Amino acid sequence: MTGATPHFLVFANEKGGTGKSTTAVHSAVALAAQGRRVAALDLDTRQRTLGRYLDNRAATIKRKGIDLPMPVYETYDPAGGENLESLIARVGEGMDVLVIDTPGRDDPDARAAMIRADTLVTPINDSFVDLDLIGEVDPDSYRVRRPSFYAELVWNSRTQRAKAHGMSVDWVVLRNRVQHVEARNMRRVGDALTELSRRVGFRVIPGLHERVIYRELFPKGLTLLDLQQLGQVGIAHVAARQELREMIAGFALSEPGAEAAPRQVAAG
Repeated sequence: MTGATPHFLVFANEKGGTGKSTTAVHSAVALAAQGRRVAALDLDTRQRTLGRYLDNRAATIKRKGIDLPMPVYETYDPAGGENLESLIARVGEGMDVLVIDTPGRDDPDARAAMIRADTLVTPINDSFVDLDLIGEVDPDSYRVRRPSFYAELVWNSRTQRAKAHGMSVDWVVLRNRVQHVEARNMRRVGDALTELSRRVGFRVIPGLHERVIYRELFPKGLTLLDLQQLGQVGIAHVAARQELREMIAGFALSEPGAEAAPRQVAAG
């Protein structure tokens, strides 16, 4: 991953409350901790969660005089005079990975980022409410009726990228917050996702469980990789860190310092 352009790791979901920004921040820090040159870009001009999280992290590093893995980052400001294309080029220059967090709504900048994506990550909670974003489910059989609007949007973005660059997009659906869901319902969601993944073309990987620790980490900008800074650490912290590591492995990025093989596809 040492080519002229970074690997674009784009987090996108039009529905809020799925842990998208938390997952994006942890991914950026985890990839930086692997020795990669990582930049992070927050396109959510309203919430600015990724940018604020990393602001807090930078302040903690300065206040405590400690060395923590830290990506280069910026928050997009449409009124700042720099257009998105220019910002992406500047922030991504010399980087191995560019992590982009998009707004939790249909947005022109989010669509532009999706077309750029090498790996597109869509976090969802394990519920039919969230599944409805990408596929409509029959209320009686729980079988998938058809892909929904967002799946069509991703398909169009992938088609545009293939036509423009001859490259495919690895679409990853991330199942977050699974442990509070009743087991039978969780299985039904899983079965529907499996069926839909074959029809639409995405991979499903496990994400991060719902844990109070994520809300506690935000003010200091810490992540689950910073256990030495958290004071008293319990089994839940260690288990959550392992979830994070498994999620990063699930993205299947090339090893740091290795050239990523281009994914050629036929346009259309």
